[in-house]
Amino acid sequence: MSDAPTVPPQVLATPAALALLATLRERHGPVLFHQSGGCCDGSAPMCFPIGEFLVGDQDRCLGEIGGAPFYISAPQFEHWKHTQLTVDVVPGHGGMFSLENGSGQRFLLRSRLFSDEEFGQLEAAGKV
Repeated sequence: MSDAPTVPPQVLATPAALALLATLRERHGPVLFHQSGGCCDGSAPMCFPIGEFLVGDQDRCLGEIGGAPFYISAPQFEHWKHTQLTVDVVPGHGGMFSLENGSGQRFLLRSRLFSDEEFGQLEAAGKV
């Protein structure tokens, strides 16, 4: 039995997001998500085939959703580190470089603030 403290996940996905992700993985193979916050669709989580997006040295992996790693840029992490992110899907056009583009759906981030206790667990685990 492990004595490691329980750490809340920093990123989750809705069933709709997992379903779209499964479709994209069938078509494109292994994928990853990146949240940059930059221009050109950067405010939405972007989905790329692994090997076609270079993860930067300052990018942080928050976890995995549906087997796909989810990275966030360091500046965005500073803004979002107090929140649990949930990848969801809504009708619309995906980012011009993101794999869901043309599917009639797009990925979207939802968030909620961690409680003080949860944030303390993340701090103790070295996650923030």
